Amino acid sequence: MTERVYTLEIINPQVFYGVNNTNLNLIKSKFPKLQFVARGDEIKVLGEESELENFASKMELLEQIYLKKGELNVHTLNDVFGGNQKAELNMEVDDDVLLIGTRGQKIKARTANQRAMVKAAKKNDILFAIGPAGTGKTYTAVALAVLALKEREIRRIILTRPAVEAGENLGFLPGDLKEKIDPYLRPLYDALEDMIPVDKLKSMIESRTVEIAPLAFMRGRTLDNCYVILDEAQNTTDPQLKMFLTRMGPNAKLIITGDLTQIDLPRKQQSGLFRALKILQKIEGISMIHLNADDVVRHRLVKEIIGAYDKSQENEDISL
Repeated sequence: MTERVYTLEIINPQVFYGVNNTNLNLIKSKFPKLQFVARGDEIKVLGEESELENFASKMELLEQIYLKKGELNVHTLNDVFGGNQKAELNMEVDDDVLLIGTRGQKIKARTANQRAMVKAAKKNDILFAIGPAGTGKTYTAVALAVLALKEREIRRIILTRPAVEAGENLGFLPGDLKEKIDPYLRPLYDALEDMIPVDKLKSMIESRTVEIAPLAFMRGRTLDNCYVILDEAQNTTDPQLKMFLTRMGPNAKLIITGDLTQIDLPRKQQSGLFRALKILQKIEGISMIHLNADDVVRHRLVKEIIGAYDKSQENEDISL
C-alpha cells in the first residue's frame, strides 16, 4: 500500500470539503479502494499505486476547473470523479480569467493591453508594463505571479519597490525599518490579499514563499525559480534598474511596472526606466507593453483625470 499527501494550495479547503464534509464524502464514495485522512489543507491518501494515479489526475482537472470558475458543486464533482466527459466541458470558461480571488471574484485581464500583458508574460522572461495609475499593470502582474505559484511553475514570488519618498520623509515615520518600509509596499500587500487568504498569505510570507522587500534588498542576490515584480520602476535610477535586471537567475520571470508621469526622484536624477526602455527594446525575450487611459479599471473619473492632465501637458508643451 502506497501513501501520498496532497496539499490544497489551489482549492480553498472549506470549499473542497463542503458543508459537513459533503464534498469530501462524495469523493470518497468514488474511490472505495482508497483510504482518506483529511486535516486542514492536507489530505493523506493510501491505496494501490494505480488508484492513486487515477485520483491524482482527477484532482489536477478539478484544480484547473476551480482556478477558472472559483466554485465547486455536486455536478462538477460527479463529472470529474465519475469520469464523465462533461468535466471537459466545464473547462470552457472565460479565457481571460487568471484565477479566483479570496472573495470569489474573477481576477481577469479586462482590457486589450492587460490581455497583451498576459500573452507577453507567457512568451517572454522579462516584461515591462508601462502606463498611468489605475490601468491594472501591478494588479495583473501580481495575478500572473500568483497563478504561476499555484500551478507550481515557480517556487517563490518576490515583490519589490524602490523606497522613494513621494513628498514625505521616510525617516520621520514611526517604528522600526519594516514598519517604515511597509507603507511603500502596501499596494502589493493589497493585491496579494485579494488573491490569497490572509492567514495563508501570512504563512507564505513567514516561509519566504512570498517575499516583499525594498529594491535595495535585492543587491547581491541571484533570483532563481521565482516570479519577481519590480513596481514603481520609474523611481529607480539607472544603476538600480541595471542591478535589478542582472539579478535574474535560471527559471525566473521578471515584470517591471512603472508610470513615467509620476517620477519622485530628485530633479537632477533621471529615471532608469527611460534608458531601459530605449536600450533593451530589441532584445529577444524582453517585451514592452504600454497601457493608457483606455485601460483604466478604477473609478470612471480616473480615466477623465488622466485625459485632462495629458491634454494639459500637450497644450503647455511640458517635457518629462
